[in-house]
Amino acid sequence: MAMRAIATVLTLLAGTSSLAQGSTVYRCPGPPVLYTDQITAQEAKDRGCRTIEGAPITIVAPPRPRPQAGAASGARGEGEGKVDSREQRARDSDARRILEAELKREEAALAALTQEFNNGEPDRRGDERNFARYQERVEEMRSAIARKQADIAALRRELAKLPPARPE
Repeated sequence: MAMRAIATVLTLLAGTSSLAQGSTVYRCPGPPVLYTDQITAQEAKDRGCRTIEGAPITIVAPPRPRPQAGAASGARGEGEGKVDSREQRARDSDARRILEAELKREEAALAALTQEFNNGEPDRRGDERNFARYQERVEEMRSAIARKQADIAALRRELAKLPPARPE
């Protein structure tokens, strides 16, 4: 629960800095509620998001964690909070494997989007007789490609944080 509150607060803080810069911030429903400026107006409409321009924003600090029993007296149990090095290597290996699989999926999705985008001139669909609709779809594709590139960069950063893979 505390992590969700922290994530919400960070998202709110990101939203307030975006307000100062003049971009539109949306409040999207769901658990948890999402505040973002990283979606297009069409995506916001599809998700049922509302703009929060001019709406007051309240930031609530999450409750502080309580100290655990025994921690206040300074007494620590044997090995408490420690992880065996073999177990940690296994965890790191699992994390690396999961991140690499996700990276491959995201790169494949980006390749498909890039191919469909066709250097900014994707094929027109039958329902796009109106040129404005076509331009809107091209802009949505451009945004989707930028998001995928950001996701891939984030995955690569996470992979770089992990210790190098060891042969087993």
